[in-house]
Amino acid sequence: MIPSYANFGGKIHGGILLSLMDKVAYAAASKHAGNYCVTVSVDGVNFLQPVEVGELVSLLASVNYVGRTSLLVGIKVIAEDVRTGTVKHTNTCYFTMVAKDDAGKPTPVPELLLETPEDTRRFLEAIKRREFNAQYREQFDNARTKLAAEEQLHLLQQERCQLGY
Repeated sequence: MIPSYANFGGKIHGGILLSLMDKVAYAAASKHAGNYCVTVSVDGVNFLQPVEVGELVSLLASVNYVGRTSLLVGIKVIAEDVRTGTVKHTNTCYFTMVAKDDAGKPTPVPELLLETPEDTRRFLEAIKRREFNAQYREQFDNARTKLAAEEQLHLLQQERCQLGY
């Protein structure tokens, strides 16, 4: 990582890392699909540890799940201080990609060959992740439509905010 990628605190911008992860997810998805792929969503982006200027960053990608036209790509980011040999896990996140044909329409992707117990675990975890995300979206949409802000103002009493109206 070079100095121009750093913020004022000397740490690599999260946006730089996200951009690299997106490119790696594209490469993994496109290679499996045999087609152009686009990013639909990014799930679970947590910056566990900072990446420092001068560290060597490696991004490990795996296609964990395939639907009819979509693929879930897991990305693990590790950073190494080449002077000390210290290696740290800085990020793990999941990109949902969709394969597109030449007309820009979603196109089917090949099934995923699960060659190891680890591959099977990742595929099953992806199924659970999809279930949890669908449940969350449904619950949040229901809560949002039912939310009567005036009736919930008491929730703000313990928060760090002030009403300005």
